[in-house]
Amino acid sequence: MNPVLSVRDLHVTFPSEAGPVRAVRGVDFDLLPGRTLGVVGESGSGKSVTSLAVMGLLPGTADVTGSIRLGGDELVGLGDRALSRVRGRDIGMVFQDPLSSLTPIFTVGDQLVEAIRTHRGLSRPAARSRAAELLDMVGIPDPERRLRSFPHEFSGGMRQRVMIATAIANDPKVIIADEPTTALDVTVQAQVLDVLKLARDETGAAVVLITHDLGVVAGTADDVLVMYAGRPVETAPVQDLFDAPRMPYTLGLLGAVPRVDSVDRRPLVPVPGSPPTPVALPAGCAFADRCPVAVDACRGAEPPLLPLPGSPAHAAACVRTGEIVDGAIGGRPVFGVPEAPAAGPDDRDRREPVLSVQHLRRSYPLMTGSLIRRRIGTVHAVSDVDLDIRRGETLGLVGESGCGKTTTLLELMNLRPPEGGRIEIAGTDVATVRRSADRAALRREIQIVFQDPMGALDPRMTVADILAEPLRAAGRPGRDRIAARVDELMAMVGLDPAHAERFPAAFSGGQRQRIGIARALACEPSLLVLDEPVSALDVSVQAGVLNLLAGLQRELGLSYLFVAHDLSVVRHVADRVAVMYLGRIVESGSVADVFGNPRHPYTQALLSAVPVPDPRVERSRERIVLTGDLPSPTGEPAGCAFVGRCPLARTLSGAELDRCRTEIPLLAAKDDGGDHTGGVPARGDHRNACHHANGS
Repeated sequence: MNPVLSVRDLHVTFPSEAGPVRAVRGVDFDLLPGRTLGVVGESGSGKSVTSLAVMGLLPGTADVTGSIRLGGDELVGLGDRALSRVRGRDIGMVFQDPLSSLTPIFTVGDQLVEAIRTHRGLSRPAARSRAAELLDMVGIPDPERRLRSFPHEFSGGMRQRVMIATAIANDPKVIIADEPTTALDVTVQAQVLDVLKLARDETGAAVVLITHDLGVVAGTADDVLVMYAGRPVETAPVQDLFDAPRMPYTLGLLGAVPRVDSVDRRPLVPVPGSPPTPVALPAGCAFADRCPVAVDACRGAEPPLLPLPGSPAHAAACVRTGEIVDGAIGGRPVFGVPEAPAAGPDDRDRREPVLSVQHLRRSYPLMTGSLIRRRIGTVHAVSDVDLDIRRGETLGLVGESGCGKTTTLLELMNLRPPEGGRIEIAGTDVATVRRSADRAALRREIQIVFQDPMGALDPRMTVADILAEPLRAAGRPGRDRIAARVDELMAMVGLDPAHAERFPAAFSGGQRQRIGIARALACEPSLLVLDEPVSALDVSVQAGVLNLLAGLQRELGLSYLFVAHDLSVVRHVADRVAVMYLGRIVESGSVADVFGNPRHPYTQALLSAVPVPDPRVERSRERIVLTGDLPSPTGEPAGCAFVGRCPLARTLSGAELDRCRTEIPLLAAKDDGGDHTGGVPARGDHRNACHHANGS
């Protein structure tokens, strides 16, 4: 079978004041029809630049050399007019952010019709009919009507489906998907990946899937290309790469990934250090300074990407590849696996509560009009939420976007009497706090770490000033004492205190998140609220931050409220978990109970959608597909809010289904009699809000 796309010795260099930026160096790969190539690596490894070079979308200042052949046609050196005839017809592109990729002032139908008519020359009615077919193919209901919708009227997952429909509109030979599921909920991610597979099967196209999620690669890709510092360092069929990685960098990436199907709470294996700058690359292997098994030969010359003996499809760029067996050299793991901390006594009932939330409610008025404002409805953001966190434990709060997680956090951080219900922090009812001094003292008990570390740090302040600011606000006396505390905080989160006078821009993403954690710890809080603290980080950096949080919790006795859409991370860090849907908790309990034996259909669907970084496991799992999007929170449902999407409800009839539609299920413990992970029986605190789970 001949490749539809061949890339040979591709180099991309950008000019800069510091010197040439060698973003891509010597990339080679072949794409075969109907197969998917997964491209993985840390940020800055050259993945996206490679895809943009293939599309011809790099700026005019980029110096592109090598060969990119589409069929028998050479693309390198073509002008923009010639490349415009290729883009959209022979090569389709699905970008990371669909909202910025779609023009907001044109309807979805107009944009699809334009993409079709530009390359096919069809009449407008014929192109519109084809556009409706495409929307139906990618699973958007009522396609004729939705053609008249604007991009902002679609959810994130639906916008990404529109992008896939646009990419396949002209039956391309190649589809390039650049991080197509980043920032999507796991259920939406699963739907988008299914649509991408369908598009590949319908068109017979080859697919390049660029992603940082190794679970997505395990379930989708046929072949994998691992990139580091602008060049491929390992290529292999997907099963070979996961079974027997032969490059230390690949071993590090795999060891840093938490797994939703693992009960092992062993610390993750972070890859130390940061990738080198592409302006001043070292003479030898670019990974040598971060590699735990580097030898002198690694620093002499950059090792070429060579096939393994007996495995021509598997190649690695490492002088010690032949010594690596089962992730070890001479029986010693390449990346040492830290020992799991000893499990503490199960004395939760004897530990004092740090946070207690009972029947929390929050709603917002829905207004219309510009000059004369009038209320036309109510958004019920949070309804009857209970949370309980004890000292030294972590509660994971999970659910799809729009379920009310962020509203719950804001209510906790507001430290004001809630609209409804009760909030106690460190034994203090926030409704009883009247004086500003008492509120400031309570504020020191609860601190937050935000999702975007760069956006949360003032770029005009040094790190020393950022860490000193909460100390000064709390009235900590003495410049010397504050300076000493700043040094202590820097060391506590694994940063060099000598770097405290630098600005945030001088630090990497993971280091900036450590600064955010240090700032939150400045006033010695009892509870940290962690709002997606690792979602913006590479998997290798994520592992280090998660290990840091675990170590700080053991050392300081901290409690965490951990909000995340990545259930693999929650499984790894949390002791207990609460699953939220449309403003209500639908299941809660220990991680072992909820993940090991989920009872609510929504929890079961969430867990089935989480990709597992193991091709055999991932491709043999049965996934529960949720149809549709979250219902509108503008009206309180008469019964279960999940009934319209519930797979279990579709098996019910008569009185059972009527009960779901007319009676709101209460969160309660039920005896499931099921088999639990590790043989641990369900405890009374494993609760779910479903009328028919467990046969109740």
